Amino acid sequence: MSDGVEPGGEVGRVLDASDTLTLEADVLVLGGGPAGTWAALAAAAKGARVVLADKGYCGSSGATAPSGVGVWYVPPVPELREAAKSSREGLGGHLSDRGWMDRVLDKTWASVNELGTWGYPFPVDDGGQPVRRSLQGPEYMRLMRKRVKLAGVRILDHSPALELLVDADGAVAGAAGVCRQLGQRWVVKAGAVVIATGGCAFLSKALGCNVLTGDGGLMAAEVGADLSGMEFSNAYAIAPAFASVTKTLFYSWATFYYEDGRVIEGAGSHRGRSIIAETLLTQPVFARIDKADEALQAWMRTAQPNFFLPFDRAGIDPFRQRFPVTLRLEGTVRGTGGIHITGSSCATSAPGLYAAGDAATRELICGGFTGGGSHNAAWAISSGQWAGEGAALFARSVGARGGQRQVSGAGRAALPASGGARQLDAEGVIRAVQGEVFPYDKNLFRTERGLATSLDRLDSLWRDVRQAGPAADVREAVRARESAAMVATARWMFNAARARTETRGMHKHTDHPSLDAAQQRRLITGGLDRVWVRAEAPAAAPAFAAAEVNAP
Repeated sequence: MSDGVEPGGEVGRVLDASDTLTLEADVLVLGGGPAGTWAALAAAAKGARVVLADKGYCGSSGATAPSGVGVWYVPPVPELREAAKSSREGLGGHLSDRGWMDRVLDKTWASVNELGTWGYPFPVDDGGQPVRRSLQGPEYMRLMRKRVKLAGVRILDHSPALELLVDADGAVAGAAGVCRQLGQRWVVKAGAVVIATGGCAFLSKALGCNVLTGDGGLMAAEVGADLSGMEFSNAYAIAPAFASVTKTLFYSWATFYYEDGRVIEGAGSHRGRSIIAETLLTQPVFARIDKADEALQAWMRTAQPNFFLPFDRAGIDPFRQRFPVTLRLEGTVRGTGGIHITGSSCATSAPGLYAAGDAATRELICGGFTGGGSHNAAWAISSGQWAGEGAALFARSVGARGGQRQVSGAGRAALPASGGARQLDAEGVIRAVQGEVFPYDKNLFRTERGLATSLDRLDSLWRDVRQAGPAADVREAVRARESAAMVATARWMFNAARARTETRGMHKHTDHPSLDAAQQRRLITGGLDRVWVRAEAPAAAPAFAAAEVNAP
């Protein structure tokens, strides 16, 4: 088999255990977005043999590839760094860590500059200096794929992982999955694994997010890893009602309207998305980007050309005509929840397992609030490298015996190890999960009664998933695991939200609308059949005012 397969359709071939691609590596990276590619490069630079398996085509799948993203790229000037760190601490509920912020700012500064030496086409300002505060996804990820291949990394495209492998001591020792195009199984035995599979957007049709279904979180939990910040996973993004584009920057220059043409006061403020959501519960909302002058309009089309594609196709001028908008759930993609990090190398609580990018918690630098790009993009760059380096060092400690270890699959839900015989209706499960996480009055505006009702339904769905038998072919196997991951993610989200009886960051608890200083600590979550939540030790933070926690 070559180092990848070119983009194309997947097949529904029946899985045949005799047709298996078996590989050995020092480090296996799951995910081929920014975090995964940076992790692969960092591991290879440490001398590790690296395999990267991507659910899609490395370089063109995921949330970054089709987008233009800002980057938390701040010059090493004390005053600028201080402003960068303090700018969102209030919005995030003072749950971030300044030591981690400093590390990320340093690593991102150096790495983005390195992109320039690799040939990334940064624009220049009027003085001829490169402007490095944002990246165009297609160019960025095309370059990253090229660098990964030059580093000698073996790429498995269209090859989603279905489960992690563990050795007799419980250490993570690789992963197993399928190649969707060839209908072939694959098994990679490795000294360590990096999960960089992205967040979970619950198949909400947000741009680039159809491969982001929480698979990494499920696999991590199955080997005993914890999660953190899962109550901060209800991020919604403004989008045209007729399109999947969830780029929200340009709505800073928009006016929002009721159906009868009246202006919706406050919809463009920090609380704008809550106001828009409240309005959408009873009537349509319209927008017009009417605060941008002609020069700004020209810049917008150059900066994010695919933002305008849906409008051009529909014959709408968004600067002069009103158009309907909606809010699409992006879950943990723009939220901050993810796999809990236990050390500076982005190790998890499961030995041999590392996490990076949106698959990992971003509370360390964002607390309870973030958005598209910016901090998330910087976290992907930096955490990817730390995870790759950490995994390479762990694999080195395992040594040559890594390839000789007896391993077994850790996956349970919707896999042969589940022991079930009943066929899983994966599409039905997905629709049922979406019915709990999409509605604004269930997930954005949370109540104790609503959370309890949703958890009853989600717990029932989880029992259905756990009692189901394995899928017969590639397509069904991938879909079944996606449905299981979405149920698991929703249960962690709502259990953590139920435990946080206050309003902080993007978590809005209608029954507890105020911030509670006693709850200024992170919540760690875990478990599958039985979900648990516990409080981490209180975070050291300066005094703050309740008014600071009203996130958009």
